[in-house]
Amino acid sequence: MKKMNFRSIKEKAETMDVNEAFKWLVSLSEEYGDKVKELADKYHRKVLHLKEENERIMAMSVMELEAYSQGFQFVGGIDEAGRGPLAGPVVAACVILPPGVMIHKINDSKKLTPAMRDKLFDEIREKAVAYGIGIVDNETIDRINIFEATKKAMLLAVENMRLRPDFLIIDAVKLPLEIPQKSIPKADEMSISVAAASILAKVTRDRIMEDYEKQYSGYGFAKHKGYCTREHVMAIKEKGLCPVHRRSFTGKIV
Repeated sequence: MKKMNFRSIKEKAETMDVNEAFKWLVSLSEEYGDKVKELADKYHRKVLHLKEENERIMAMSVMELEAYSQGFQFVGGIDEAGRGPLAGPVVAACVILPPGVMIHKINDSKKLTPAMRDKLFDEIREKAVAYGIGIVDNETIDRINIFEATKKAMLLAVENMRLRPDFLIIDAVKLPLEIPQKSIPKADEMSISVAAASILAKVTRDRIMEDYEKQYSGYGFAKHKGYCTREHVMAIKEKGLCPVHRRSFTGKIV
């Protein structure tokens, strides 16, 4: 059999499972020398990193797995995006993930780059058992206040699901639903389903604000997503409020 060159070995390793690639490279290292040994070391580091990431995700899955072990079948995580901005809606999401699912890099949406959130947005929707999105506009926020609007968005997210959850993990809110709930501060850092919900809510809201930039140019919505930045405040003072601004949030500015 013709001996493989290093480039061929490297290319083949890239097509393999990380653990299998590492074992295969170790088996070749004595015959092929230092370059393959170095490549095997690189894959060993990947194996260790993958193990750490899997352990992190399993730690984030403890609440879900505990609920499933108690007999619940559809454990949903709920989170929102957009409580604080001067403009735009508040958006909530509810996500049911399969027990023990591995979604690498998943985390509280605020800890992720926009590119990673977009990638995970697609993966979460693909792997989820069910998910729902709830959107409450700025006029409703002004009418009922942001806390009530947040709860309304969360309730809409549950209503919009293909399957109704039978247990909920929620980030610091208790909902008026006859569904067993666990309300925990910073649940988006501790629960995989709440982290997934935070990503769906954040990406959905960001895309809405990017669309608003096209309708109401000059405010910078695509950049700051409606939050209270210096650029946004200056635009409001120069141009006045537009239809998607929250009047109850912007009174002191105008």
